[in-house]
Amino acid sequence: MGGKDHRLPTRARNKRAHTREVLTSGRPTAASPVARLENMASIADHLRIALDGRWREVRERTRAELASSPEFAPHHTPDLEQARAKTMRQMRLLASHGYAADGFAAEHGGTGDTGGAVMSIETLATSDLSLMVKAGVQWGLFGGAIENLGTQRHHEAYVKRTIDLDLLGCFAMTETGHGSDVQALETTATYDPATEEFVIHSPTPSSRKDYIGGAAQDARMAAVFAQLVTHGEGKGVHCFLVPIRDDDGNDLPGVSTSDCGYKGGLTGVDNGRILFDQVRVPRENLLNRYADVEADGTYSSPIESDSRRFFTMLGTLVRGRVTVGGSAAAAARVALTIATKYALQRRQFDAPKSDDEVLIMDYLVHQQRLLPLIAKSYALQFAQNELVSTLHALQAQGSDADPQEQRELEGRAAGLKAANTWHATAAIQTSREACGGAGYMAENRLVGLKADSDVFTTFEGDNVVLTQLVAKELLTAYADEVQTMSPVEWMRFAATTVSDVVKKRTAAQQIIQTLLDTRQDNEEDGSLFNRGTQLRMFEDREEYLLSTAARRLQGAMKREDDPFDAFNFVQDHVLHAAAAHIDRVVLEAFVAGIEECADDEAKDLLGQVCDLYALTVIEEDKAWFVEHRHLSVERAKAVTRGINERCRTLRPHAETLVDGFGIPESLLGSAMLDGPGTDAVRKATVPR
Repeated sequence: MGGKDHRLPTRARNKRAHTREVLTSGRPTAASPVARLENMASIADHLRIALDGRWREVRERTRAELASSPEFAPHHTPDLEQARAKTMRQMRLLASHGYAADGFAAEHGGTGDTGGAVMSIETLATSDLSLMVKAGVQWGLFGGAIENLGTQRHHEAYVKRTIDLDLLGCFAMTETGHGSDVQALETTATYDPATEEFVIHSPTPSSRKDYIGGAAQDARMAAVFAQLVTHGEGKGVHCFLVPIRDDDGNDLPGVSTSDCGYKGGLTGVDNGRILFDQVRVPRENLLNRYADVEADGTYSSPIESDSRRFFTMLGTLVRGRVTVGGSAAAAARVALTIATKYALQRRQFDAPKSDDEVLIMDYLVHQQRLLPLIAKSYALQFAQNELVSTLHALQAQGSDADPQEQRELEGRAAGLKAANTWHATAAIQTSREACGGAGYMAENRLVGLKADSDVFTTFEGDNVVLTQLVAKELLTAYADEVQTMSPVEWMRFAATTVSDVVKKRTAAQQIIQTLLDTRQDNEEDGSLFNRGTQLRMFEDREEYLLSTAARRLQGAMKREDDPFDAFNFVQDHVLHAAAAHIDRVVLEAFVAGIEECADDEAKDLLGQVCDLYALTVIEEDKAWFVEHRHLSVERAKAVTRGINERCRTLRPHAETLVDGFGIPESLLGSAMLDGPGTDAVRKATVPR
């Protein structure tokens, strides 16, 4: 075979239990820090260390806290009142341990570790997605709005209370009539200079704030996004702090809240609706980092353009989108761990020359169901690690952050949120099916994960809309004018900049360039295992799709009278280009992650997993590669053979791979895994 064939020697079986315990506890001592134990770790430990990345100590500490308390054990609680009460107990336990401090600046009572805050909330998803959402709303969205959009007066009054849960809040952006199109929100905030107050009002039924976490029960204050009006002139969407309940939980005058009730999942989150009827709040309740209103109603802002100001404000809140994607991916890893461990104990049908039945993991078709999804989980996590590092660096710079880098971050966050959440939906469903009737039992957790994660594809941005945003950023080459352009305008100057955008590397630039330079482009099956060949195929597809999308739109502009019709004509092409871009970003991040792995055996195993990810992506878009002559018919068949080959070689390492996800056994929450009746389960037929 051409290129390096990433085969592993037989897996070492003598795991060092004490070392593993220390590595997973998150409590290294001065005498035995985690770094000094890495050379004693098992392959699974090294995989976990590589996958956890820069903030692995935060992850390990959070895992240890979750695993040490029965309060955080996975549970099935369909009753709304009980589930919400449990989530609040969990929240208060976290707050008592200072859990939320990482997400806030040191001068406001936190530690300023943005990356740590994201990773810790992601890790909560392995325990309870309701808890993850509740924590994300309180500390990420509500608290993040105060810190990032407010100024000193807001920080001093509210941040510490938010961290400690002395002030429970919600994030009231989405309306019944407007979710993705935030600029068109209908709620108004009209300034009254006579009283120096803003009047918050819901003028239409469709302006009702909808699906708001915390609004049904717990929140006492809302960060409300509304159209600011002063001196009769609209100034666009701004954020206001609006008290909605008194200390006893009663709606304040002019505020009407209601309960969304039962949803598809997330029973521990009190989603609700809010209507405002001429509610007055002090002028100081405008979060005024980017715009302010003087006592006489004079409006001022350091950013002249309404649209640019709006997108700047939203850009500071990108952490929520990053967290949602990472948390969905964490849920997928839990599901895949459960399904894989079940497949390694569940037997079905007689084995030839044996009295035992066959482990279902030994069937190639079962390997094909689970192993590519495991490979994609690794790939996406490496990409997520890079994204969080970028987020951390830019938010540390504050107002000094480069606008182009901020826009690039927002595009990357949008694309990976879509990729992660779509992956979670597919991986959890496949894991459920792979466990047969047992997977449909609530006690085995998979249906709960499916129910709780399903909404992730639409909140923090509908995935199709977000994918379109990725394409928009690419096709404009991050131009300053992008935020004010129509769909057609932002395509006009794309053709000359596509190549530069495609070649903007994500990480390990020198390594990736070396791999590209040494690629093998012959027609032998083995060349598909060459990393440079894989990288080139991903890059060529992206560049071709982007450049042809730009040219097609330019042609449509000449034919169509309506710019919308011109854009609509190529929308599917644009979305395909964006997806190709994210695939390339993820593959490059995987390559960088492999390079950072400290153990040679683990690195070789990651190489095989990376092959499986790359070939699976090519297989899924095989028609395009064949149609555009990037694959011959025979080589296309070799892709399928390559996937099967990688599934067979990875089969002995299936348990090691999911152990590398680092999910503590107590957080799997699946009764069918080595629990009572396991022997009976192994011999039973599939429940019908």
